[in-house]
Amino acid sequence: MNRYKCSCIALFSLLTIQFAAIAQPTGKVKKSDLKKDVLIQTDSGNIVIRLSDATPIHRDNFIMLVRSGFYKGIGFHRVIAGFMIQAGDEKSRQDADSTKFLKPYTLPAEFTTSLFHKKGMLAAARMGDNVNPNKESSGTQFYIVQGKKFTDASLDSVETFRMKGRKIPLEQRTVYKNMGGTPHLDQNYTIFGELVSGIEVVDKIAATKTTGMEAADKPIQAIRIRETKMVRRKTDTSHK
Repeated sequence: MNRYKCSCIALFSLLTIQFAAIAQPTGKVKKSDLKKDVLIQTDSGNIVIRLSDATPIHRDNFIMLVRSGFYKGIGFHRVIAGFMIQAGDEKSRQDADSTKFLKPYTLPAEFTTSLFHKKGMLAAARMGDNVNPNKESSGTQFYIVQGKKFTDASLDSVETFRMKGRKIPLEQRTVYKNMGGTPHLDQNYTIFGELVSGIEVVDKIAATKTTGMEAADKPIQAIRIRETKMVRRKTDTSHK
């Protein structure tokens, strides 16, 4: 089994979530927040994300986490080059205090065909189908797609062997060939945002040396989120 296929399978067992535990962050999303973007300041540079109005549950949950300061100090605990970078696990904080952890909770899946796993998309991690048949999302853990570029032949193979024959729309195939991504995850994990800027930061984080798949793909040197905040939205985007 090749490295890419192994890493894809690994995503299905990223989390340990108590599904019965529901303790979402408190607070209220402001109307003004819906017209703002999210700035994620990391040790490797800044990322700006635009949340999707097509996934309001995930959008509002993320805004509340950002406003509460939840992600400050949290690390990218799983990094797989050519696949994705993942964060949101409180255990990844330096000197993490488990007595203060947010009680694990999940969100219902919000799938839409207009959102697909091209490079630079923001999506929610989750547990695998065997224990999570409804594909519910982790309340806090997210990943940003790096992915890889595909050919028509490789996309045909993904459709046949990874997507049970479901066809990738022509316009999305073009994006996967020119920009790259992870098409087999479409309609399996909830996408709820897209990078406006900072794709070079994602590439930099993805290139960091890790422990490898046998030790959960943890970066050898921690890469942390320093701060997150809502920022004024710019009309033009640098990442399409």
